[in-house]
Amino acid sequence: MKYIIVGLGNFGASLAMKLTENKNEVIAIDDSLEKVEFYKEKITHTIRMDATDENTVSGLPIPNTDIVVIAIGEDQGANVMATALFKNLNAKRIISRSINVLHEKVLTAIGVDDIVRPEQESAEKWSKKLSAQNIVDSFELGVNFSIVEAKIPEKYAGQSIREMHLRRKFNILVLTVIEAGNKKESESFQLNEKIKGIADPDRVVNKNDVLVLFGANNDLKVFLKQELK
Repeated sequence: MKYIIVGLGNFGASLAMKLTENKNEVIAIDDSLEKVEFYKEKITHTIRMDATDENTVSGLPIPNTDIVVIAIGEDQGANVMATALFKNLNAKRIISRSINVLHEKVLTAIGVDDIVRPEQESAEKWSKKLSAQNIVDSFELGVNFSIVEAKIPEKYAGQSIREMHLRRKFNILVLTVIEAGNKKESESFQLNEKIKGIADPDRVVNKNDVLVLFGANNDLKVFLKQELK
């Protein structure tokens, strides 16, 4: 896919590099020559450009771009102006970064396709990880459901997924199992990234494995909280 990333701050640069690593074509623009030079070997294309200048922005291959991400963070005015400009130039899909509630309302009025809130989303994820110590990672699906990676409670080690009865007891599903190492660095759990495919009910889990669970947030909380007692 083809992307235009506007703004090479921490969020924009990280996103552009990840998309490039995943074999996408990325044009990243910023008005800082220093940033453009720094990332030129890490992103498909980097261009020094004022994203609020219609004459220069109109020269970008917008019709051939799948998604435009307005990643400008600190300057809300520039963010809104760039978003409106790409909207006016008929970008296929625009995702814009929101700073606060009022900013989000303005972006919605402009007609962006989606809004990203990196600080808020990161805070929510860390809040969930810190409040339940056996969560390795989580991904919210809408308001009420999540997928979480959770360490194996000790009492389940050596049991099969079928024997755990997590669907009957807690109404949650085991999607897959990740084989994890037993290392700790700065108290953070380290994964070996050995994902075992769709969960086999007869698979026996080990104490260092990680379960990938799906369920309603309330059901997941009940399971995680009772396992911490």
